[in-house]
Amino acid sequence: MKIDARRVDAFLRAPGDVKAVLLHGDDEGLIREREAMLRAALLGGADDPFGICELDGGDVDRLAEEVTALSMSGGRRVVRMRGATDSAAVAVVAAMSRPFGALLILESVDLPSRSRLREQLERAADAAVIGCYHDTGPTLASFIRRVLDAASVSVADDAAAWLAENLGADRAVTRQELTKLAIFVGPGGHVDLDAAVVCCGGATALTIEDAWVAATIGDGASADRILAAGLEQGGTPVGVLRIGLLHLQRLHRARLGVEAGQSVGQAVNALRPPVFFRRMEAVSRAVAAWTPARLRAALAGLAEAERSCKQTGAPAELIVQRLMLAVAQHATSGSTR
Repeated sequence: MKIDARRVDAFLRAPGDVKAVLLHGDDEGLIREREAMLRAALLGGADDPFGICELDGGDVDRLAEEVTALSMSGGRRVVRMRGATDSAAVAVVAAMSRPFGALLILESVDLPSRSRLREQLERAADAAVIGCYHDTGPTLASFIRRVLDAASVSVADDAAAWLAENLGADRAVTRQELTKLAIFVGPGGHVDLDAAVVCCGGATALTIEDAWVAATIGDGASADRILAAGLEQGGTPVGVLRIGLLHLQRLHRARLGVEAGQSVGQAVNALRPPVFFRRMEAVSRAVAAWTPARLRAALAGLAEAERSCKQTGAPAELIVQRLMLAVAQHATSGSTR
């Protein structure tokens, strides 16, 4: 059976007498978190080596033996199979046709949409299937506030919006970053935008955004130097282009505000999430320098560069470097090419 998202937490705390639970999806951290909740529900949080058996996706031959083995400490055993694939489907169904008291937890981050294993367990009355996908939108916003509330920490709306934009790729990482943030401000503390950026910004993303800020005010030397540092820290060429896309889109929104009659300062202050205070002057200069038409052309150049990185086989880092220098060269001219 498939567990509805609204029932997941209650099920994980009390899974009942189901024989197997499949945790699948693209968020590996959320899969691990939910596996830990199931294990705690059965084993009471005890670290009992006799109460759990760890398998990997290649151990299908051991599956039937392990799920039918008796617990040496009483109660139900947990048999955990990481990296479960469709190759385990036959063994899982065969094992479930026999009586056993263990709980089989299957974990998979790459099951195809028409997975045999998933389909068979969704049809089984004594199995549960739970999707574990990246937190986005309202789900992520709710999770952020829930974790901070549990730590007796309040959060400003602009800080919450920034966190929602920059977290969510992995539940475990998101929780870790929010826990770090809660420790930083302390119990009863308040998270403002500066605290969120300082604690959870991530050095690579912040460095690469600084490179684009430098490029859009015409400082090619700084942009090139900061870009090199960002790539060395682990940034990817496509990631660099995506961060540039976000930066140029924000400049475009602000510039449209100027065209509608706002001052540069008013247009920049209206951006959400707000501009980090250390970048305020440079972003204002960029908004004053670029026109909407030239920003649209620059955005088209970014899209073209991403296609080149993925399709042409040309050195991706060189493509990104040349584009960023071209943006810097034409930051105050009439062309972005």
